[in-house]
Amino acid sequence: MPEPSSSFGRSPSQANRTFWDSDAERYHAEHSEYLSSFYWSPEMLSEQELRLLGDVSSAAVLEIGCGSAPCASWLARDGVGFVAAFDISGEMLRRANTGPALVQADVLHMPFRDAAFDVAFSAFGALPFVPDIQTALAEVSRVLRPGGRFVFSVTHPMRWIFPDDPTSLTAEISYFDRVYEERDEDGELTYAEYHRTFGDWVRALGMAGFWLADVIEPQWPAELTETWGQWSPERGALFPGTAIFVTFKSG
Repeated sequence: MPEPSSSFGRSPSQANRTFWDSDAERYHAEHSEYLSSFYWSPEMLSEQELRLLGDVSSAAVLEIGCGSAPCASWLARDGVGFVAAFDISGEMLRRANTGPALVQADVLHMPFRDAAFDVAFSAFGALPFVPDIQTALAEVSRVLRPGGRFVFSVTHPMRWIFPDDPTSLTAEISYFDRVYEERDEDGELTYAEYHRTFGDWVRALGMAGFWLADVIEPQWPAELTETWGQWSPERGALFPGTAIFVTFKSG
């Protein structure tokens, strides 16, 4: 699986840390309902309803790319055994509620010991923003105990072929173009996001020692009429905008 790389200057981690620090206020102002609980996706699928993490009442759980940690905070209120969360952005973490143990860190270099957690999860956090997905998944595997569960949601690979305009239903971008990077007038990286095809995800998970138990492709709820960034009722009626992968660490 080919991996993109930044040719010079600021790394993707540095660029995205700066971007999310500067965007934190706007993001929270525009998505207050989504950030009020544990939702897996803009389709507003909740962990309270789905219980994709299983019984975590006595589990050690890690949230990867938590933002202001609404998901980890909900777990803390719901009675999880222990929950920790981390994000690359200090400004996002500053907006977090008390409850989970919070750390500022990069998914490529997690500050946790080996086999420290029973469950790890990520709701649109971290994984879409790193070019080296194999190192990121190896880190997830490292901190999970054998048999541990790893659940994560990302933009559906099919959604990549459509432009950011939520009203557009015309495919304009190659499914095989895996890199989206923005640079300033000096050529410095300011934002980075990376696409994986379904095949890319399956291979990357297998190489990191995970077996794939399920993929959930949510339909857009009829009662949800709001547009959420690139997600909209018009698009959701025709194709999924989110993919949720349920996996387990081998061993």
